[in-house]
Amino acid sequence: MLANWFFSDLLTWLGLFGLAGQATFMMRFVVQWWASERRGRSYVPLAFWYLSLAGGAMLFTYAVLRHDPVISLGQALGMMIYARNLVLIYRRRRRYRLRHPEQHIPAQSAPPSRSE
Repeated sequence: MLANWFFSDLLTWLGLFGLAGQATFMMRFVVQWWASERRGRSYVPLAFWYLSLAGGAMLFTYAVLRHDPVISLGQALGMMIYARNLVLIYRRRRRYRLRHPEQHIPAQSAPPSRSE
């Protein structure tokens, strides 16, 4: 009975879209873990925020189409936070480039933080 309900909802176009959104959202943790392991310390790469935003948007769409206000509100707030983090990251990079035009910052790295 449970298996029938589970798979009948999951194997619809909306169920598959929601599952893809959840997989995208989950990949942010895999990317963050991998980047941290490579550096030997906790690190949040730029891709984390893009995966958060993409997965959040997919899950928000899924929730709206399912008429689920709880998931919709949670994802809407999350998307605002992810977008704000991206704005802060790019604003900091722009300020750093203006102050240090002679230095080139690779796309995946951030300007040095005060703690480093």
